[in-house]
Amino acid sequence: MSPHPIEATGLVKRYGEKTALGGIDLAVPAGTVTAVLGPNGAGKTTAVRILTTLSRATEGTAHVAGFDVATHPTEVRRRIGLAAQDATVDPLLTGFENLVMISELHQLSRRAAKARASELLEEFSLADAANRVTSGYSGGMRRRLDLAATLVADPQVLFLDEPTTGLDPRARNELWSVLDVLVARGTTLLLTTQYLDEADRLADDIVVIDHGRIIAQGDARSLKRQVGGDNIGLIVSDEARLAEAAEVLSKVTGGEAVVDAAAHAAVAPTADGVAGLADVARALADAGIEVEDLGLRQPTLDEVFLTLTGLPIAEDDDARAEEAAR
Repeated sequence: MSPHPIEATGLVKRYGEKTALGGIDLAVPAGTVTAVLGPNGAGKTTAVRILTTLSRATEGTAHVAGFDVATHPTEVRRRIGLAAQDATVDPLLTGFENLVMISELHQLSRRAAKARASELLEEFSLADAANRVTSGYSGGMRRRLDLAATLVADPQVLFLDEPTTGLDPRARNELWSVLDVLVARGTTLLLTTQYLDEADRLADDIVVIDHGRIIAQGDARSLKRQVGGDNIGLIVSDEARLAEAAEVLSKVTGGEAVVDAAAHAAVAPTADGVAGLADVARALADAGIEVEDLGLRQPTLDEVFLTLTGLPIAEDDDARAEEAAR
């Protein structure tokens, strides 16, 4: 058995003239969490669809739980769980009924299905809402129920496609705690996300994808080092002085400032921390440039991508591209 329950080599996916994946390699060790990080349109969902047998690669190979996803899709499906971007629970059924139905689809007896449903509802802190129709669940509750449904068959490998998109901070933290428990049990987890903080919190390894290609890989700390560690960011009060403010920022920090004209903002890496922030504040005051915001912070996802690629983040969605190509 391979030490990597998820392996991919040279995965390419094209939809007509659009290339959603340009040849990516993945190797996820057993019992670890790998986050595939990137903006909408980067190719994250396409990669998950191929690895979970929902789509076929144009080129390349992939093995999940020891089986080729193209030649043995049924064997792969028996060993994985998938929580897609949208919750798949039936809104007309209760939480308990949803899990019983899915358990029976996995060929559990009626008695075993009820027992498994009760067990999962308790584990995911949904027992009090077991007999409520899920259309009345909060977003976080529906997401937890959806994740519980993927675990009915106790999968070896779990795929989560942007699991916390649209959730409030409390719901995100609750879901993260559930994932911690799963990983502690030895589940191998691959998740896609647009949030660097989520990848930082959960992942042993982060794979950064842009325009269908892997552009960086490592843990969160190493990725942040690639964009200069801490950043100093500013938002000017007068849009006409943005270029001048960016020039001041570059001169003081010694790093090239990246400008976001639409946000009236600029950001540059710094190695001087709070001292560097004070220097920038003095230089802006000397130049008579007023700012609405000036602060020291770690890189955001946008800044990571701007630094690594030099390009703005694409806003198209690779999942919609696949739908349009059908």
